[in-house]
Amino acid sequence: MPPHTKEPTTPWNYIAKLVCIGDSSTGKSSLTTRLCEGRFSTNHDVTIGVEFGSRIVPVGPPANAELSINAGNAEVQAASKNTKPEDQKKMKLSLWDTAGQETYKSVTRSYFRGASGALLVFDITRRNTFEAVTGWLNDLRQIAEEGIVVVLVGNKLDLADHTTNLDGGNKRAVTRQEAEEWCKREGIVKYVETSAKSGENVERAFLEVAERIYQNIEAGRYDLNDRRSGVKGYGTGAGRDVTKQSQSVNLSLNDAVKSKAGGGCC
Repeated sequence: MPPHTKEPTTPWNYIAKLVCIGDSSTGKSSLTTRLCEGRFSTNHDVTIGVEFGSRIVPVGPPANAELSINAGNAEVQAASKNTKPEDQKKMKLSLWDTAGQETYKSVTRSYFRGASGALLVFDITRRNTFEAVTGWLNDLRQIAEEGIVVVLVGNKLDLADHTTNLDGGNKRAVTRQEAEEWCKREGIVKYVETSAKSGENVERAFLEVAERIYQNIEAGRYDLNDRRSGVKGYGTGAGRDVTKQSQSVNLSLNDAVKSKAGGGCC
């Protein structure tokens, strides 16, 4: 072996389970597809149960400086300046896109278990989907681990003009102020408006969740060796077998159905 050969770098440092929840047709699947595949499809079948995706994103310094999450924390800002790009931490997001239809809700709730983060999605042009987010949040908090990181996402920004005009061009049904006030009341860390069609703020929404999960990791709030945890470190619990690690974060459809049949939470 050559004397200066470097050890191969890990593809990611942590893996975290995230769920996308909210009413049907709010664009949850489109957001996941946009993040994971970089595309938008005008024709998307209704999600039955759950669909999956994954994406590796940067967390911690120096990348987190762009999020301004700790803008007033001098220690974090110093770390961002002193961290070299090659030392950038990475997190693999295991994305669970859940069905929003009432028909599948009992199964959908089963997927909340073990999630460390959630995107709570509504359509900013349909007020009833915003009014439904409180119920989704209550379900999530009953089933998911305490302290789950939740970001509220107002999707379909491309359909809502920023100015009102007389011919009805503004399709916005929920204002940013309303959504942000709801977040404050419910203890939600962030509100982000997105367009899965144009891609606007889609990555930002997922990064907001990932970065806060990373902060919780740094604060020691997860047991990375606990199979029930929604967060794992690379090489923990299942050695360096990435497939096994991903499975340990996930809950399969069969497991969900069995849990339901066995008198689980749903």
